[in-house]
Amino acid sequence: METVAVVLKLGNITLKSEFQTTGMERCYIDDTKVLSEICSLIGLNQSILNQALCSRTVEAKGDKVMTTLSVAQGNYARDALAKNLYDRLFNWLVNRINESIQVKGKIQKKVMGVLDIYGFEILESKKGILAMLDEECLRPGPVTEFTFLKKLNQVFSSHQHFESKETMNSKFITDTTLTDSCFRVQHYAGRVTYNVTEFLDKNNDLLYRDLSKAMWQAKHKLIKSLFSEGNPSKTLLKRPPTAGSQFKTSVGILMKNLLVKNPNYIRCIKPNDTKSPNKFVDELVQSQVWYLGLMENVRVRRAGYAYRHPYKPCLQRYKMLCKQTWPNWKGNDRDGVRALLTELNIPLEEYAFGQTKIFIKNPRTLFDLEDRRRIQMEFLATLIQKTYRGWKCRTHFLLMKKSQIVISARFRGYNQQKKYKRLKQATIVLQACTRGWKVRKTQRDLREEKRRAEAATIIAAYWHGYQVRKRNRKYFKSNASKTIRNFIMSSIIQKYFLGLKKTLPSMSPTDKKWPALPYRFLENTHQQLKMIFYLWKCKKYREGISNQRKMELEEKLYASELFKDKKASYASSVPQPFKGQYLDAQRKAKYQKLANGIEGKLLMMDTAMKINRKDGKHSPRILMMTNNYFALADAKSAQIKTLIKMNEIKSISMSECKDGLFALHIVENSSVGVKGDLLLNSDHLVELTTKLHRSILDTTQQRINLEIQDELSLKFNKTTVSVKFVKTTGKNGNIPVCKKKNSHLLEVQVP
Repeated sequence: METVAVVLKLGNITLKSEFQTTGMERCYIDDTKVLSEICSLIGLNQSILNQALCSRTVEAKGDKVMTTLSVAQGNYARDALAKNLYDRLFNWLVNRINESIQVKGKIQKKVMGVLDIYGFEILESKKGILAMLDEECLRPGPVTEFTFLKKLNQVFSSHQHFESKETMNSKFITDTTLTDSCFRVQHYAGRVTYNVTEFLDKNNDLLYRDLSKAMWQAKHKLIKSLFSEGNPSKTLLKRPPTAGSQFKTSVGILMKNLLVKNPNYIRCIKPNDTKSPNKFVDELVQSQVWYLGLMENVRVRRAGYAYRHPYKPCLQRYKMLCKQTWPNWKGNDRDGVRALLTELNIPLEEYAFGQTKIFIKNPRTLFDLEDRRRIQMEFLATLIQKTYRGWKCRTHFLLMKKSQIVISARFRGYNQQKKYKRLKQATIVLQACTRGWKVRKTQRDLREEKRRAEAATIIAAYWHGYQVRKRNRKYFKSNASKTIRNFIMSSIIQKYFLGLKKTLPSMSPTDKKWPALPYRFLENTHQQLKMIFYLWKCKKYREGISNQRKMELEEKLYASELFKDKKASYASSVPQPFKGQYLDAQRKAKYQKLANGIEGKLLMMDTAMKINRKDGKHSPRILMMTNNYFALADAKSAQIKTLIKMNEIKSISMSECKDGLFALHIVENSSVGVKGDLLLNSDHLVELTTKLHRSILDTTQQRINLEIQDELSLKFNKTTVSVKFVKTTGKNGNIPVCKKKNSHLLEVQVP
C-alpha cells in the first residue's frame, strides 16, 4: 500500500521551467510538500529525489557530467519512474501469489497460451515495426512521428498485412476511418489500426539511471528490491531500454516460458465484423474454423473416443432411462453406468470404461442417448404435470369440502341461535306476564289490606272520640271550643313537624332548598326553622373539615373578593384546587436545590413565560414564591435570574379577558434596578395573584392595588410602555400573542 501511494503521489508532482544565466532551460519542483510526503514513505533524503527528477548524470569515457532537464524531459522521467515502479510491483505481487499457491496447494502451474497471429514478423522481427521505432528514437536529426510513418510506408509498401494511405494496398481500403496519421496491421480475425501520434515520446519513456540509483538508496525494503539496477556495483553505461524493446523482451520471455509448459489453447471466433450482439455471420465463422484448423481437431477426436464424461454426472444425466437406476442407484457410479448401458442395448464396441470416466466412440451413440433422454423427460414432465394436477384437484376438493363443512356448521349454528332467541323471547314474555299478574295481585291485596287498616283506624278514632265525648260531656258546654281548637292546632303542628322531618334538604352548605309552607299561619316559624337549620348544618360542616381545607377555602374566598365579576377566567378557576406545587421539587434535585436557595416558606413553584421588553417574545422561566421573595429562574440551567422582595412590589395589573398575562409594578429603588416592571404569563393566574396578594399583605401589613383593565401602563428601563389588549380568535388557543408596535406600545392579542 505504501508503494501504491508513492505511485499515486508521483503523479501529483508539478514541474515548472526557468532559464539559467547560460540561456538553458531547467525544470524545478514548484510544490515540495508532495515530494516530502513521497520521501517520508520510502525513507529517502528529499534532496536526492529532487536532484534525480530535475537533472541527469551523463558518463562518457570515465567523466561524469550533470545536465539539467527540461519540463518535458522531467515529466517523462517522473512518468517512467511511476510506470516502472507500478509494473515491477505488479510482477512481484503475481510471483508471490503464484509461489504461495504452489507451496500451499501443491498445484502444478499451467500457462494459458495465445494463438499465433498472421503478420507476426512485421511487428517483432529484427526489421519489424518495433525495431524501426527504436531506430527512429536513436537517430540524430529532426525526427517526428510522420517521418516514422513515412519510413514504414517505404519498407512495408508491398507487405500483404500492412495498410496505409500511401501504400499500394490503399486502393483496397473502403474504410474512411484510416487517416493520414494511421496505419493498419491485418490479423487473422481482422485489421488493427494504430495512430502514430506521440509514438516516439511514448517509446522513449526512459527511466534514467539517476532515478534507479535514488530508489536504490531508499530505506523502504520493497522499493529498494524493485530497483536492483540502481546498485552502484551493477551500474551499466548502456542506454535504458525503450518501451518497444521492453515489450519485445517481455514477449520473448513469455514465449520461452510457454514452450516448456503444457499450454491450453483457446480459439477465439469473431461472429461478426460490427461487434453486434445476436448476429452470426456463417461465412466469417466458417473461414475462421478452417484457418484455425478446427476441422482437423474434430477428425482426430472422432478417430478415438469422441465423448468422455465422469461416471457420477453421466449417471445423474441418463439414470431416468433405466428402471434399475431410476430414481436412485444404491451402488457405485461405475456399476450404475454399466447397468444403464446394458439395459439400453448399446453395443460394447461403442464405449469403454476408464478409471473415472466413461468413453463413447461415435457421436450418434451420444445423440441416441440424448434423444431417449428427451423423450423420457417429456414423459416425466407429463407424469409430474399429472401428479401435480391430481394433487391440486385433491387439494381444491378438500378445501371445498372443508369450506362446505364450515358453512354448514355456521348455518346450523345460525339457525339454532335464531331458534334460541325466539324461545328466549317467548319465555321472557311469559315471565313478564306472570310477574305482572303476581304484582297486580299483590298490589290488590295490599290495597285491600290498606283499606281495611284505614277503616279500622277510622272506626277506632270514632270510637275513641265517642268515649272522650261521653266522659267530657259535662264540660263541653263551658270549655269545648277551646279544647277542640287546641286539639286541632296540636294535631296540625304535629303533622307539620312530621312532614318537615321527612322533607329536610341535604347537609351540603351550598344546598339552600327548603320545603314549601303548608300552612300560612306558620310562616314566621317556617322561616326561623329554615335559618336555624342552615346555620346548624354550616356549623356541622365547619366542624368536619380539616385545617388544610379551611386554609384552601380561605384562599378561595380571598380570590373571590379579588376577582369575582372582574376577571373572565375566574369562573373556570373556582372548581380547580390551589395546589401551589406544580413542579415536583422532591424528585428532581435541581428543583430541590433551587427551592432551598430562597429564604422563607415555599408557597408556589410553577413554570411561567417572561415577556421580553424589547420584542415581546416569550422566554420560559421557573417561578418560585415564598412568604418573603418572588423569584424567576432559567428553565434549562436552573439559575436564578430575578429575585424580588415582597415589599418591592407596589401593585399588580392585568386585563379583564381570559388570558394569563399580568404585570408586576416594582418600586424604583428595588434590587431589579433600572430594568423596571415585569410582564409575565401564567396558566394559574388566579392562584398566583391570590397567594402573592396575601403574602404581601402578611409581610407589609398593607394591601397593594390590583388593577383589572383593558390597557396597562408599565415602565421598562425608565420608559413608559402602554400594553393594549385586543380580543381575537387566533390559532394559539388561550396563549396570548405579544407584538411590539413601537417603543411605547405593546399589543397583546387575547382570546
